[in-house]
Amino acid sequence: MRLEGRVAIVTGGGRGIGQQECEQLAKAGAAVVVNDFGGGADGTGGAHGPADEVADAIVAAGGKAIPHYGDVSKMETGRDLVQTALGEFGRLDILINNAGILRDRMLHKMSEEEWDLVIAVHLKGTFACTRAAAEVFRDQRSGVIVNTSSESGLGNMGQSNYSAAKEGITGFTRTAALDLGRYGVRVNCIRPRAATRMTLSDQLREAVERAEKAGEPHVDLSRLESWTPDVVASFVTWLCTDAAVDITGQDFLVSSEGIALMSQPRPSGNVTLEGGHDIDQLDASLAGAWTPIKPYGA
Repeated sequence: MRLEGRVAIVTGGGRGIGQQECEQLAKAGAAVVVNDFGGGADGTGGAHGPADEVADAIVAAGGKAIPHYGDVSKMETGRDLVQTALGEFGRLDILINNAGILRDRMLHKMSEEEWDLVIAVHLKGTFACTRAAAEVFRDQRSGVIVNTSSESGLGNMGQSNYSAAKEGITGFTRTAALDLGRYGVRVNCIRPRAATRMTLSDQLREAVERAEKAGEPHVDLSRLESWTPDVVASFVTWLCTDAAVDITGQDFLVSSEGIALMSQPRPSGNVTLEGGHDIDQLDASLAGAWTPIKPYGA
């Protein structure tokens, strides 16, 4: 019960990693606002069932929870989530930004709508909820935020929208930690490896099948299926406890196989420019400096 008396908001809390986060936060003693729009993995549709089921299960187990069905891509949802936590439980201590959707497409085929929807839910949704919670956290001089990034942010074929959103969340996390640190608020992000409906999508399975037939590199599905979301949720819950009071602005890769602290970006491979910097002089200065250079995962 290390979070007893504290109140958490979890977005995308109706399934997968979010569901596990809700349940483990509640098990640790926190009251939970379970937010889930209830749509498909692509963001279509919407239903109250997922949020209701998780909240009901927590209450049945003796915990405290309330469902919330708002779309996090809208600024008013962030504000309403915070007001729901304050109105129902009297305070707010923790925000877990987990909601997300997929609209995978090769870059040259991606539509504006597919780009906008993914950016809106992941990146704007993280901002909308954090912006609303930040006012409360600033005034009370405490708070914990955990954002959900992804290894796809390092580069992943067919996910330019998702990659951009997720790496945007990583940069947002670093800046939010700087902006809010003076008020006693800590902000971190995770890159989870877990078998969920988003990572084990039909699109992924089809892509793996095509790659296998073509003899091309592909994801090891059996390994992916062994990565359970409960481990990710355990680490997120730990980040919300006082044991992690000195950790902020950090980026973690989390899976059943272990937890890694991602290195902060730093300049490397520096080349001193001697004799000028027109393109002919750059030929001489940069010859062989960074060869070969390939995308992540290539």
